[in-house]
Amino acid sequence: MEAVIFDLDGVLVDSEKMWDEVRRAVVHEFHGTWREESTRAMQGMSTPEWAAYLAHDLGVQLRPSDVAQVVIDRMARRYAEKPPIIPGGPGVVREVAKHWPVAIASSSPPLLIKAFLDITRLPVPTAVSSEQVGAGKPAPDVYLRAAELLGAEPKNCAAVEDTTNGLRAALAAGMTVYAVPNPHFPPDPAVLEQTTVVGSITDLPSALQED
Repeated sequence: MEAVIFDLDGVLVDSEKMWDEVRRAVVHEFHGTWREESTRAMQGMSTPEWAAYLAHDLGVQLRPSDVAQVVIDRMARRYAEKPPIIPGGPGVVREVAKHWPVAIASSSPPLLIKAFLDITRLPVPTAVSSEQVGAGKPAPDVYLRAAELLGAEPKNCAAVEDTTNGLRAALAAGMTVYAVPNPHFPPDPAVLEQTTVVGSITDLPSALQED
């Protein structure tokens, strides 16, 4: 194994519910209509993708660029008040980084990835947002770019994910995938079967060593 690439939301920060709350509020405030499937549909989307979804599919009365600005500003304020860091997550990244190069491959915008890294001061030299590549998850683009920046072959990388679209993205990149299932939005069991499932993020270092 050459490198370990972490997702951010749901793996290192417990932010999936926060994203959901903020987007739901924006949809309601700007006269859109939330759908039952909207939460899962947006998991893994890049910022331009979910902003367009809110504007065009859910009917939010703002331009996609303005939707993105409103949502990201509100998320940034929540991060500033109390970052939802998953207990043990930063320690796991530090432990893994003793043995392999690490990166973050996330659907969060660069602003929030930077906020997380500034707060935690983690030794993560490479962080890629799906905003910066061709497509969001479940497309493999963000994982392939992270591996490229690390100088590693995707097939020799481990990826750590929590939701169905994220798992699919890492699998499509050809990586060995470790799943930390999101308790709020459990992944598709058929996708989980293609991964190594760990009970919590703190179980990851031992699982990596075993393999």
